Amino acid sequence: MRSERRTTIVEVLLLLGVSLGASALWSILRIIERTTRNVALNQQSSQLNTSVTPDRPWLDLAYQLVGIGLGVVPALLALYLLRVRPGTAAPAPVEPSLGLARRAPLRDGADRRAPVRDGADRRAPARALLHGLGLAALIGLPGLLLYVVGRQLGITTEVQAANLSGAWWTVPVLVLSAVQNAVLEEVVVVGYLLTRLRQIGLHPWVAIAISAVLRGTYHLYQGFGPFLGNAVMGVVFGWYFTRTKRVLPLIVAHTVLDVVAFVGYTLAKGHLSWL
Repeated sequence: MRSERRTTIVEVLLLLGVSLGASALWSILRIIERTTRNVALNQQSSQLNTSVTPDRPWLDLAYQLVGIGLGVVPALLALYLLRVRPGTAAPAPVEPSLGLARRAPLRDGADRRAPVRDGADRRAPARALLHGLGLAALIGLPGLLLYVVGRQLGITTEVQAANLSGAWWTVPVLVLSAVQNAVLEEVVVVGYLLTRLRQIGLHPWVAIAISAVLRGTYHLYQGFGPFLGNAVMGVVFGWYFTRTKRVLPLIVAHTVLDVVAFVGYTLAKGHLSWL
């Protein structure tokens, strides 16, 4: 038991070390650098989705697609690790797919390979979409308000959510980037991390707190407002996952939020000065 717990802790640290844990460390260094400048945070900017070679759109597209593809690898690795090491120390049966596969919810002693025959499970994609849209509305509107307030208080940078050259592929790439962010963050920081933290014996709310703080920390480079907003989002999403053991609605919600931010910024930045 102790050996398995140690192995799980090492696995978690290694996976985070090559993904969002590393992003959190870089983000901490970035906010230290920002706050030690002689320029207020709200006078600084954070650029997302930037062009690499704007003078050569075809090469820029290749850069963007490779970045998006590599960005989902840690999430795939997390799902693989849950499948090959489902663990025996969990307080409840573990679904290695985190609810992404169309399978009936696991019960003690149930066959993980059993096909879905429950009519209710056939409605799972529609239910995930509705739950995801609801979560997006719950998080998105207060999050936008917190961003505006943070800018006024001087604790949030100007977040330039999309800075791609105006090529024909700009909007599709922004949508793909939103999906990549959602899959990476929700699979790794919610589904995988909460599962593993519960397996090593942490209380659910302690696990949720760790997940939420991590989510806030890798957004800290944008300022303290985004740190707080993303941490609150992490608490809500973590609570939802502990209740449902389903990560797909969280991916839907996160994708919607990022699509609105990325594409909306691209379309509106010339008309709304406060953006």
